[in-house]
Amino acid sequence: MPNPPSPPGALSRRALLTGTAAAAGLGLAGCGSVSGGLSGRTRVKQWNLLAGSDGAVMTEMHDQFAAEHPDIELEATTFGWGTPFYTRLVMGASGGNASDIATIHLSRLKSVSPATLLDPITLDELTAHGLDPADFPEKIWEQCFAGDELYAIPIDTHALVNYYNRTVCEQVGVLNPDGTLLETHGVEEYLDLLRAVKEATGQYGTSLDTLGGWRQFWAWYRQADGEMTFGDGEYEMDDDKALQSIEIMYRMAEEGLCPTFADGGQCAANFENGAAGLVQVGNWEINRFKAFDQAQGLDFSMTEMPDFFGNRRTQGDCHSYVLPRHHSWDPEVREATLAYAAWMLRHSFRWGEGGGHTPAYLPVTESAEYQALQPNAEYSGVVQNVQFDPDVWFSGSAARLFDETGAIFNQVYGLAMTPDEALALVKERIQALLDLPNPVD
Repeated sequence: MPNPPSPPGALSRRALLTGTAAAAGLGLAGCGSVSGGLSGRTRVKQWNLLAGSDGAVMTEMHDQFAAEHPDIELEATTFGWGTPFYTRLVMGASGGNASDIATIHLSRLKSVSPATLLDPITLDELTAHGLDPADFPEKIWEQCFAGDELYAIPIDTHALVNYYNRTVCEQVGVLNPDGTLLETHGVEEYLDLLRAVKEATGQYGTSLDTLGGWRQFWAWYRQADGEMTFGDGEYEMDDDKALQSIEIMYRMAEEGLCPTFADGGQCAANFENGAAGLVQVGNWEINRFKAFDQAQGLDFSMTEMPDFFGNRRTQGDCHSYVLPRHHSWDPEVREATLAYAAWMLRHSFRWGEGGGHTPAYLPVTESAEYQALQPNAEYSGVVQNVQFDPDVWFSGSAARLFDETGAIFNQVYGLAMTPDEALALVKERIQALLDLPNPVD
């Protein structure tokens, strides 16, 4: 997801290591929270990286949790999205000074060295709080393990999806009778749809974040059954399928079907101001577009990524709860921590409704109430189609693979680099990253 602004007061590595961060008000107390204290309540410290509109929804849910649990003092801290957050998490957990529970991207689980920096969660603990493995999509549940140990509890699925302006799309005849977007099959059918929409907008068919090109690349590469596997100092990638994905970027930009440059903000603005009739961006932007609709009018809906190569797979990830390593757990704190996680899952309808993310907790997602929720229900199938990034330490949300390949794909969209040149450079960057040691090993 895009990089929301970091909270004020960025801390140096020295401050974190010497413990002055605690004096700065971050509450990095040793051994996690303690029960009791002056308030007589059990304190649970939560760290997260949700500084965008979804973070506002989470805060609302935290207020409700606190109102219903007067015996628990929830202390939530939001850090800067991406590297600032993961740096704090790793450094805090390595010294036993992190929070009791933290929200991470599931794709980053292995990169934070769960065996040394996280505490496992037992199935007995989950069932004691009313949760069961069958409550989660099997593919996502499997990602929560490292070896035989469970280290994560999935909260949601968030993924690259396809928003569309109903007014524009109806004008050019690409809506079904029920007002949903026509489903296309294959690259050419979708490009034809974009050409029709471009005729109506006068600028673009679709907008997308040219700095976040990894998301489009990985969606199309996985739709074509492309694999990327890593071994000891080497990796395997299907060059033909990778080139095919990059060529789509170049074709769309060359024909003017998408911008040659648009960062996250401009990407969304192109959709709001009518420069593009569609936009490929994460489902977390739903609040932005709802707010624009209320202020100025924007009749939009959302669907899954288009079928380019026989399916609707898309790049995505999953927010999840983890328990940073404690030297010792206060039993009351651990109990309250898991009670908090279970409550948030059971109430994740609000998370989906307000934040746009598709809840991972199936009793919510499969409920009649959620299936009637629009436009969320229209793209709820993304849970089955989300494709996690490759399984290697420098991959995943806000990791180096995303950033370094994104800079390359940005040049493809800008027509400053051919697909062949881009593929060669992507392979060079992957190998260079693979040659680096994992910093948390």
